[in-house]
Amino acid sequence: MKKLSIKNQSAYFKILIIFLMCVKSISGKGQTIKVKRLDGSSLSASQIDNTVQHLMSAAKVEGLELAIINNNRVAYRKAYGFKDKEKNIPLDTSTVMYGASFSKAVFAYVNMKLVEKGLIDLDKPLVNYLKKPLREYGNYEELEKDERWKKITPRMCLSHTTGLPNVWWMNVKTGVRDTTLVNRLYFEPGSRYAYSGEGFKLLQRIEEVYLGKDLEKIAREELFVPAKMDRTSYLWQAEFEANSAIGYDEDGNDGGKVRSKKAVGAGSLLTTISDYSRFISYVMRREGLSDKAFKEMLKPQIRIRSLYEFPTMLDETTNRDDKINLSYGLGWGVIKTPYGSAFFKGGHDDCWRNYSISFPQKKTAIVIMCNSGNGERIFRELLEKLIGDTFTPWEWDRFTPYTRSDN
Repeated sequence: MKKLSIKNQSAYFKILIIFLMCVKSISGKGQTIKVKRLDGSSLSASQIDNTVQHLMSAAKVEGLELAIINNNRVAYRKAYGFKDKEKNIPLDTSTVMYGASFSKAVFAYVNMKLVEKGLIDLDKPLVNYLKKPLREYGNYEELEKDERWKKITPRMCLSHTTGLPNVWWMNVKTGVRDTTLVNRLYFEPGSRYAYSGEGFKLLQRIEEVYLGKDLEKIAREELFVPAKMDRTSYLWQAEFEANSAIGYDEDGNDGGKVRSKKAVGAGSLLTTISDYSRFISYVMRREGLSDKAFKEMLKPQIRIRSLYEFPTMLDETTNRDDKINLSYGLGWGVIKTPYGSAFFKGGHDDCWRNYSISFPQKKTAIVIMCNSGNGERIFRELLEKLIGDTFTPWEWDRFTPYTRSDN
């Protein structure tokens, strides 16, 4: 090796010193990140990491993605664990995950855009948008026979007050699949709350025919493009394959990837932690919506007194959540806290667990996405430790902690 001249040695060491200073600066910056909690206290990046990693290990959560928003901007975003456990491939913040019912929050926002444009009226009965008999829109032959369906409005669909079941082929009392069931009403539209994916599907289908556009096109125009959600879609895209996650059930079994073949506003969303936290930040900043539309979307539309969110039609009620005034807005759950009102949304499937909650007055929010059936078992502790959220109705949501014996 040729010996460097004194002049070249000096230049070399100058470059090395600059490089090491840059590395130190970058490292130091990462270590000095401070995330604000609701009470004004702060957490460092290492404290967040330690909390997340400990809980994931204790509850056997294969993968988790996290974003925390401060001052209406993403202050912390990180992926933990694996997108493919068998191949030891880690998640990253661009990995496509299954959004499950995060789909409904996006659908509600898109609908508020349509309302602002005068294309949809929240209180105009769906029957007035029909261009053909209801039975031609889907599996609605039985529903069409019940005259009460003509009272259903977009507002009722978005606030889960239609009287329709969550999934038409699932027993509303037991949650067990029953192929003898039909799509029908279980109570007078508008009279009570009961989580209903079928209500969202009915609204979507009628809107698509009425507007002459499919949901994917509408969502892309109204939200995905303006909000720069480049890796989000209601449909599987070929480019997702290279960086998308496998889901794992509660026993750690491989449940495969979700490749949505049909755009469903109630539950086909594919997204990343980067995109979905961008969406939450976008909503928090009230971008794309007027103050009037924002307030209407997050205003309590119906008080919730059910013991649990699922099964959806249980008759048992409770006063347990009176202290937070548990309610539903348009596409989001809404609660009252000492830090002002907050809005939340979950997403749940066998191998996927997601949750977000936002506190507009504190300009603070958190988004959690898990490709693990055990994810919800650590939500309560994550929310409390990372942002100081002790208000999420975890019992109603059935976020039973991993430390509880009744899991």
